[in-house]
Amino acid sequence: MSASSQHQFLPGSAAYAFMMVAGILIGAFYWYRRTKGQSDLLLIYLGALIGGFAGAKIAYLLAEGWLEWQQPDHWVRWATGKSVLGGLLGAYAGVELTKHFTGHKHSTGDAFAIIVPVGILLGRVGCYLNGCCLGKPTAGVFAARDVNGIARWPAPAVEGAFQVIMLITFWLLQWRGLLRDRLFFLYLIAYGLFRFLHEFMRDTPKVWLGLSGYQFIALAMAALGYAMLVRRTEFILARRGEDGQD
Repeated sequence: MSASSQHQFLPGSAAYAFMMVAGILIGAFYWYRRTKGQSDLLLIYLGALIGGFAGAKIAYLLAEGWLEWQQPDHWVRWATGKSVLGGLLGAYAGVELTKHFTGHKHSTGDAFAIIVPVGILLGRVGCYLNGCCLGKPTAGVFAARDVNGIARWPAPAVEGAFQVIMLITFWLLQWRGLLRDRLFFLYLIAYGLFRFLHEFMRDTPKVWLGLSGYQFIALAMAALGYAMLVRRTEFILARRGEDGQD
């Protein structure tokens, strides 16, 4: 949710909360079914949730929350503002920390690669209903009017379409057994680059070099995803070599 978001309790706020909770419950159900109720894996999902909420808040405050301290409703903005980008990074950190403490050694990224697009898609539906996370005012053919009647770039719809594309892509990759144990890193790369570019069409404050704070976070996410993808690929190839596979 950006600085341009309408932090007041709009009629759509209940729908926004409902979609967010629905995303969490759907993800939990999918994770439970996939992991067959294993306690350490359930703890990993809990770690992802806690890390995700913490990361979403921290990233929002770093990207734009600090710019809003003079706003009369800054306490409401700080209480409700959050960032999907920060949520993803926080969730990843939460998963890795939980795996470290539980001693879980196996990759869990492919499961999260299916859950995450669904959760963000539902969240963006909530953004549309709540009238937040807006695009820039525009008179283009794709413009959509916000709750105040201003024609804007349909940012939530465009991001929702991106999540659908990623979800279909991951289903196909899993079906064909491609990039196994690396799908989440692929998502970090794809979403990081998408958000960096899409941010030019979003109504968010620019902090340096004409870029928003979210664009710097998006680039860091893409870089992390690339580094981890390369590292995991090297590990898989090395393990195949030790096993005598081509």
